[in-house]
Amino acid sequence: MIVCAAVVGAQNNPLYLRTFIPTDDEAKFHCIVHCSLDAVEEKVLLRRAPGEVPELYLGLLYPTEEYRVYGYITNSHTKLIAVLDEFSPREDLLAKALKAMHAAFVDATSCPFYSFGAPLTSRLFAEEVATIVGGYSQAVAQLQQR
Repeated sequence: MIVCAAVVGAQNNPLYLRTFIPTDDEAKFHCIVHCSLDAVEEKVLLRRAPGEVPELYLGLLYPTEEYRVYGYITNSHTKLIAVLDEFSPREDLLAKALKAMHAAFVDATSCPFYSFGAPLTSRLFAEEVATIVGGYSQAVAQLQQR
């Protein structure tokens, strides 16, 4: 299950962070997301080859004792981070969820009233992310029942 979703700007500025489990320690997830940025930069540098089209889904960034952190980077270097409490998630479903989150991000930032690089406060964006996270959880649950 995705327990936290975050969007981090090109300058590593936090744009959005939401937890999907009851917690009093949201700062813990801010720290996890912030620590994952080094892994994002490392993966981006390692994947660069002349003439190669970069893959946006970065996969596993790093594991902690409780969580696994996965990433996705847009062409504008905005990072989408998902923190999961699963040890072996279905990466195809996770990549699809992060791609859907990217589409929601594009929709939210396409608003003429949005100032690029500002925190995302759109209620619609938050609802779309919650729907994407719920859809991922349902898809995983259905596959586990089979």
